[in-house]
Amino acid sequence: MSGSDVDIDWEAARSANQENWNDRVPLHEAAYALDAYDDPAHISDVIGDDLPVLNRFVPAGSLSGLDLCHLQCHIGTDTISLARSGAVVTGVDFSAPALAAADALATRAGVSATWVQTDVLDARAAVTGDFDIVYTSIGTITWLEDLDRWAAQIVALLRPGGTFFIRDGHPALYALDEEASDLTTRYAYFGDGRAQQWDDASTYAGDGTVAHPRTYEWPHPLSEILGALLRAGLRLLHFDEGRTLPWQFSPRMVEVPGGYAWPEAERNLIPCTYTIVARKD
Repeated sequence: MSGSDVDIDWEAARSANQENWNDRVPLHEAAYALDAYDDPAHISDVIGDDLPVLNRFVPAGSLSGLDLCHLQCHIGTDTISLARSGAVVTGVDFSAPALAAADALATRAGVSATWVQTDVLDARAAVTGDFDIVYTSIGTITWLEDLDRWAAQIVALLRPGGTFFIRDGHPALYALDEEASDLTTRYAYFGDGRAQQWDDASTYAGDGTVAHPRTYEWPHPLSEILGALLRAGLRLLHFDEGRTLPWQFSPRMVEVPGGYAWPEAERNLIPCTYTIVARKD
């Protein structure tokens, strides 16, 4: 898998990542148990976890009738779940095969959604209209080099008074050696502009392999994530850290209700996720 630090041009890294995510689509269509969405009441576990938090910060405590833009939506399971929770949804992703899968699933599920293919860092130029909510979750911003540009897109997409929500993998978690027999730091917590190069033909879901295994990610400490959002003009409403993940980061993680966690004796030692809610005044 590697994880070695390399200097690489953003466009080259983005192209490699796009090929990898295109390859993931049929694997994830097979692994995500999409038949469950034939039940009109079904929503994803991710949205089941996020919705009670998000609803605390939106008018009337409900997504009903609110315009929502879901950044980095992949094959749309969470986007469709947000629509079933009442939102009028637009899903954004850079992978054409992912959006084709998302559109097919939405049609099959009887859910209305708009899909836009673009890099998240160019979202404002590509997406029509503005939104009450911009949502992103989970396993997302390590794929982005420039968080100031990312935060600027969010602010530009939001209406005045609009809400931004993110739950993502914790940067302290990403610094750990996922193969170690204990909680051992292996990778950088603070970024220095270089990307982490990975060579891994597997994905986080299913048993298949991809044809383009090389990807690039960037470490972003919490200070950088929060700082980018605050510099862009958002006001912090809520911050939290969680003990579970929707995917198995390490083979030592055990399955628990809602996902995976470290063995019980280690569960209070390291956070697995963070949640941020912020508002555009």
